Amino acid sequence: MASQNSDIHLYTAQTPNGIKVSILLEELGVPYKVTAIDISKDVQKEPWFLEINPNGRIPALTDKLEDGTPISLFESGAIMQYLVERYDKDHKVSYPQGSKEYYLTQSWLFWQMGGLGPMQGQANHFTRYAPEKIEYGINRYQNETRRLYRVMDAQLAKNEKGYLVGGRPTIADFSCWGWVAAHGWCGIKNFEAQFPHLNAWLNRLLERPGLEKGRHVPSKHTALELNKLSEEELEAKAASSKAWVQKGMAEDAKK
Repeated sequence: MASQNSDIHLYTAQTPNGIKVSILLEELGVPYKVTAIDISKDVQKEPWFLEINPNGRIPALTDKLEDGTPISLFESGAIMQYLVERYDKDHKVSYPQGSKEYYLTQSWLFWQMGGLGPMQGQANHFTRYAPEKIEYGINRYQNETRRLYRVMDAQLAKNEKGYLVGGRPTIADFSCWGWVAAHGWCGIKNFEAQFPHLNAWLNRLLERPGLEKGRHVPSKHTALELNKLSEEELEAKAASSKAWVQKGMAEDAKK
């Protein structure tokens, strides 16, 4: 079993990137403290937070190494790698270093970090937060998100176990789950029909107690409910966020 002793402190918000780490921590059964970061008020850009993550983004995590040395980690993929290497000695949601599955898991983790997250994030921006509707930007990033979903769907179809790598879910799956769960927010329609294997994977992971608990950290996860709303209702939901997104971009541009 993973160690039940830790000094982990997670700084996070209710976003697809933010819930990756809490999902993993709950899956591992490792105790941790949580500080909710209000990104709408730019808490992540305050000096105390920049001491933890100089990039001013969530999630971030602090811990102590076995010799007591404090460590601050940022970038969700790096945090997830650290957590399984440190706390998943029995490979509950990972594979032994040097194995084929270990390297494939790394490939899919980096695929999410470099592809799915950034592309769907841009689809979110142009679909929900841009001050004007730019058809080229919306189409470009929604189409790329759909392409990436097809890549995932095809990979899942090839594995009879229904996971990205091997016979159990790993950090590759957990890193993608929050993004795929939020498909409606970026404007992807007819998700279940277009991506049947991906939809089955989404619901299969949802049955796991660890994921179910972790997705609601630090606040209730509502992406699945948002997928059921009409486009008009989604636009209304986005209106309140659009202002602070634009404000933050303007302030960053002045620096």
